[in-house]
Amino acid sequence: MRALYRSFWIAAICLVWAANGAAQKRPISHEDVWLAKRLGTPIVSPDGKWTAVQVTEPAYDERDQASDLWIVPTDGSAPPRRLTSSRAGESGAAWSTDSRRIAFSTRRDADEVPQIYVIDVALGGEAQRVTNVSTGARAPIWRPDGNALLFVSDVYPGARTDDDNKKAAAERRNRKWNARVFETFPIRDWDRWLDDRRPSLLVQPLEPGASAKDILAGSRLVAGPGFAGQWGSGSDAIAATWTPDGGAIVFAATANRNEGAFAEALQALWVVPAGGGEPRSLTPGADSYARPVFSADGRTLLATVEPNTDRVYNLARLVSWSWTNGQVGSRQILTAGFDRSVGTFAPSSDGRTIYLLAEEEGRQKLFAVPAAGGSVREVGSLKAGTIGALDAARSAPVLVGNWESAVNPPEVHRIDPATGARTPISTFNTALAAKIDWQPLQEFWFTSARGARIHNFVALPPGFDPSRKYPLFVVIHGGPYSMWIDQFVIRWNYHLLAQPGYVVVLTNYTGSTGYGEKFSQTIQGDPLEGPGLEINQAADEAIKRFAYIDASRQAAGGASYGGHLANWLAVTTTRYKALVSHAGLFDQAQQWGTSDSVFGRERSAGGPPWEGAPVWTKQNPLSRAGNLKTPMLVTVGERDYRVPMNNAIQLWSALQRMKVPGRLIVFPEENHWVLRGENSRFFYAEVHAWLAKWLNTGAATD
Repeated sequence: MRALYRSFWIAAICLVWAANGAAQKRPISHEDVWLAKRLGTPIVSPDGKWTAVQVTEPAYDERDQASDLWIVPTDGSAPPRRLTSSRAGESGAAWSTDSRRIAFSTRRDADEVPQIYVIDVALGGEAQRVTNVSTGARAPIWRPDGNALLFVSDVYPGARTDDDNKKAAAERRNRKWNARVFETFPIRDWDRWLDDRRPSLLVQPLEPGASAKDILAGSRLVAGPGFAGQWGSGSDAIAATWTPDGGAIVFAATANRNEGAFAEALQALWVVPAGGGEPRSLTPGADSYARPVFSADGRTLLATVEPNTDRVYNLARLVSWSWTNGQVGSRQILTAGFDRSVGTFAPSSDGRTIYLLAEEEGRQKLFAVPAAGGSVREVGSLKAGTIGALDAARSAPVLVGNWESAVNPPEVHRIDPATGARTPISTFNTALAAKIDWQPLQEFWFTSARGARIHNFVALPPGFDPSRKYPLFVVIHGGPYSMWIDQFVIRWNYHLLAQPGYVVVLTNYTGSTGYGEKFSQTIQGDPLEGPGLEINQAADEAIKRFAYIDASRQAAGGASYGGHLANWLAVTTTRYKALVSHAGLFDQAQQWGTSDSVFGRERSAGGPPWEGAPVWTKQNPLSRAGNLKTPMLVTVGERDYRVPMNNAIQLWSALQRMKVPGRLIVFPEENHWVLRGENSRFFYAEVHAWLAKWLNTGAATD
C-alpha cells in the first residue's frame, strides 16, 4: 500500500510538471526569486527513515515570513509535512539517537531569547521547552544516551551560573553611560560591534527541574583575551560533538582571536569533561581545525584542517585520528592528494567511507574517500547543478542532500551512496520552476593571456533568439575565494539580471575556488590587475564565440570582491558603457584599516601599507581615480563592516570630482548583503534602470 501511495504522489507531481510545461512560460520576476522556498540543510534520522529540513517561506513584509521544520520519509513514500508552525523560525534541528525526537532552537510565547525545544516525532503533539537560560540557547546536540543536550550560549565574562549572567546583564542595562571600550582586536564582526560576551558550551539534563550547566565556566581557556568560536559572519559558533561514551565533549575554538591584527586566528580542537573542567588541546601546532565529528562506531575522530602557511588561501583537508579512552592517535590526512577543498562531510554508517562535498569547476560535487585512507573519487558524475548540502544516517546506508541549479531552486534529494543517483523527495519549488522561461547555463573555457584556463558560465534572457543582438553584462563574483556555481541565487540571480534582455557572462577568474589550490593562490600579490584582465578577456571571448552579443553595448558589475574589481575596471578601461559596484573597496589602505578583517589583507599584499609593498599603490583604484570616465551605480549597506561604507563614499566623491555620471544608493538597514525583500526589489530595479539608461536597451536588436 505504501509503495502504491508513493507511486500515486510521484505520478501527481509528473502531471503538475506536464501541465505547467504545457502552459505559456513567462520571464522570471523578482517575486519568483524572492518568494521561492528556501531550504536549510536536510537532517536525516539515525535510522535513515526520515529527513527533517527547515523551510523558509519568505515574504516582502518580514512579519509575514514563515520558517518551520518539515519532515519527509526518506524513501519518498509520502510528500513532506509541516512539523512545526510558529511565528518565530526554528534553527539547529538535531535528531535524537533513537530517531524519535528532534531538538531545535526557537523563541516562542514569552521567550525573550531563543531556547531549546524538543518535539516527539513518533507521538506528535506540541514541542516542549527544555532550557530556560537568560543568555539564549542554540545549536543543540543530543548526548548519545538521549538524556541530555549540549548547546551554545553567549555568556558574560566570569559568569559561572545563569544568575551571574542575569546580574551582569542588569548592570549593563542600569549603567548611566553608553560607550564601547576596547583593548584588544577585533572590534567589529560583519554587521555588529563586538562586546565582552563570548560563546560557551552548556549541558542541559532532560530530567524534570534540572538546570543547564556551563561546562567551560571558570576555565583558563575562556578567560583568555583571545577565546572565541568560529566567527566572521556576524555570530560566534562553537562546533562540538559528544564523545562516543557521552563523558566528554570535543569542540573547535580559537585562543588567539585578539592577535588577528598581526597573525592568523587559529582554531584548535579541545576536549572537556561533560561535567566541566579545564579543556585540553587535542591539536598542538599552528594549523586550524574545524567541524569535529566521530565515526559511527566511535573509534575515529574526524575534522577538517587548514594549514597555516604564508598563503592567504589553503585547501581544507579531511583528517582523522584513532580515538581510545579519550586520547587521539597520530593524525592522518585522508585527502592529501585531492586538489580540492573539503566542505561538508559525513561518515558512512559502516565506518568504511567518508562522503564529502567539494567545489569543482562551477559545481559542488559529491565525493567519497576510504576511512582508512586512499584516493578520493567522485560518486557518480554530476553534470548539471550543484549539491548544496549533505547528511548521512548514522545506522543505515542512507544519504540525503539538497540539489539545485540555476533553473531549479533547491529540493531535498535522496542520493544513492554507490552511484550518486538522485531521487527528489520534495517539491517545494518544482511548480514555480516549471512556469519560468529560462535556460540552463551554458559554459565555455578560454586560455588567458597568462596561460591560465578560465571557466565561464553564460545566462541567456527569456525569449532568447540567437538571430538577434543582445547587450552584454559581465557579472563578477566576490570572495575572491569563491566561484560562480550552477545554482539558484537570490542576491545576484543570473536570470533575473538577464531578464530585460541581457546576455550575462559569469567568469571564474584566477583566485576562484574549485580549480585547484594553486589556481586560488595565484591571486596573492595580484589582487586586481590580473583578474581584471581576465574579466576583459572573458568578454572578448564571449563576443567572439557568440554572434548574438552586441560588442558595442557592454557593462560590468559585481559585489564585494566583485565590487573591488568593478572599481578597478572603472580606472583601467573605458570599454564598458556602465558599471555597477556594490560593497567594493576603493582604497586598499583604507580598506585594510577599517575592515573587520586585517591580517589576511596584509599577507595578500606582502606587508602592511607603511612598508611600501607595490600592491598598495599600483593596484589601488584611488591611485588612478583621475582615469574615471565610466558612469557608475554605487551601492552599499550602512551596516557593512566587512567593506565599510567609507569606500563607497570615497568612490562617490571621486566620481563627483571627475564629473562622471553616477548614482549612489545607501541602504541604512543592510549589511554586506541586501537581505530585506523590498530593498532587494529596489536594488534589482535600480540595476536594470542603470543598464538600460547607458546601454540604450529597450529590447534586443535584429
